[in-house]
Amino acid sequence: MKGILLAGGTGSRLAPLTHVTNKHLLPVYNKPMIFYPLQTLLDAGITEIMIVSGPDHLGDLTELLGSGAAWQAHFTYRVQDTAGGIAQAIGLAADFAAGEPIAVILGDSIFEDNFKEAVQGFQSGARIFLKEVSDPERFGVPTLDGEKVLKITEKPSQPDSSFAQTGLYLYDQRVFDIIKNLKPSGRGELEVTDLSNWYIEQGDMDAAFLTGFWRDAGTFESLLQASQLVREKCLKQ
Repeated sequence: MKGILLAGGTGSRLAPLTHVTNKHLLPVYNKPMIFYPLQTLLDAGITEIMIVSGPDHLGDLTELLGSGAAWQAHFTYRVQDTAGGIAQAIGLAADFAAGEPIAVILGDSIFEDNFKEAVQGFQSGARIFLKEVSDPERFGVPTLDGEKVLKITEKPSQPDSSFAQTGLYLYDQRVFDIIKNLKPSGRGELEVTDLSNWYIEQGDMDAAFLTGFWRDAGTFESLLQASQLVREKCLKQ
């Protein structure tokens, strides 16, 4: 399985911190934010990783991360010229994936859980990871029947559950053909929620519920919470 780490976007919710730097280079406790999702992929046994970002800050990311040799991995970089959504960014990795399944992780996602077993056991379809949160309206929210996901709704004003679709997704090779046929949302973007719903409609979606902490570090409050959680974990080790 190959990994795709998405580190684009304007980071507007974290302005003015992001006026001159990429959001994913901001500190979370004692490391740059992007180190955490990168380590999540590495801990899952994924060492072939494409990093996707906008044109303004890709140079900063390559200077920080390099070729991947320091991580005993291999990094490939790709520019997302316009902010066309998560699904659009995933689509840029079609040639890189070369027919293999992919693990997509958002660059602001801080996970405590280890996903090695989930990655190694993945064969086909799609898998998402859900976490109960206090503010589900900020995320893609699942409608659940027990532990079965019936649909995902993006940023609903009246959430059907208190769970969020977190920033890690496993997809088989069909994902790139699906992206080609997606229509932009009202925001003008290709939504990752639409990818999830396609797999749900085909009966090929599996959902797992996380036990450890997860923060998206995309707002001032969640960035602070992520730093505090990481600090607490470090102090316990």
